[in-house]
Amino acid sequence: MRSIWKGAVSFGLVSIAVKLYSATEDHDVKFHQVHKTDGGRVKYRRVCSVDGEEIEYRDIAKGFELPNGELVVLTDADMDELPLGSTHEIEVLQFVEQSEIDPIHFEKTYYLEPEGSATRPYVLLRTALENAGQVAITKIAIRQRESLAALRVRDGVLVLHTMRWPDEIRAPEFGFLDEDVAAKPAELKMAESLIATMSGSFDPSAFTDDYKEAMAALLEAKQAGGDVVRPEEAEDDEDDGSVVDLMSALRRSVEKAGGKSGDDEAPEGKAPAKKAPAKKAPAKRAAAKATPAKKAPAKKAASKSA
Repeated sequence: MRSIWKGAVSFGLVSIAVKLYSATEDHDVKFHQVHKTDGGRVKYRRVCSVDGEEIEYRDIAKGFELPNGELVVLTDADMDELPLGSTHEIEVLQFVEQSEIDPIHFEKTYYLEPEGSATRPYVLLRTALENAGQVAITKIAIRQRESLAALRVRDGVLVLHTMRWPDEIRAPEFGFLDEDVAAKPAELKMAESLIATMSGSFDPSAFTDDYKEAMAALLEAKQAGGDVVRPEEAEDDEDDGSVVDLMSALRRSVEKAGGKSGDDEAPEGKAPAKKAPAKKAPAKRAAAKATPAKKAPAKKAASKSA
């Protein structure tokens, strides 16, 4: 695994140097968008809506639209100047019971690994959390975005769950909540009996991703049946999406400058270039051309009687 963040967990006066790793990965079947007639990849360009020009990543900034339609443009330099104290620090703010945190708040999960000589304080915090049976509430800034986070222990490793802020949780505004509806006692007893019958320990390995398995079987059957397309090889694009076809780029540049793309036509408004004078022939050849060639003696006509 490769770490995506480095910093320290601040636990009172104790500072624990750690690396952050993504704890999950996506195993879903990946698809490309392609042209269904020839299998060619569908590509997208970053084009400015004002001048129609294609732009590179380095020229892209963040824009916040105001109610009057104007934009506040923020560059990477502006974002770097934000006063985030949690940029390289995970500060422990509070300890709570894990049951007090509704899972709706959880967003992404990360592993924390001690760095350098931080193993001893790392084990200290891990053991203290296990003995207390509690979760640490912290703050962390990843990619210039500060999040609330919960720090807990799982299989001997500190695990960090980034959490949504309270104002990001929607309220369920459904009409039936205001209705006076109650379950009938007999129905409730039957439902509770069913729950008891189906209860057991949670084992994630006992469940399968039926969609992924069905998709894998479909792809294998398509391949075995020869139902595949080999798209024509296209010229590779640069990472920034710039045009690689040099002739096309040159042709457009000439046309944009007001000229024509033909090699033998001069740009508009300019006289055609004069042809260079022909080189003189070597002296000997010139002299030979000046002296008329002697005629060969005529052959005698053959006698008709012969």
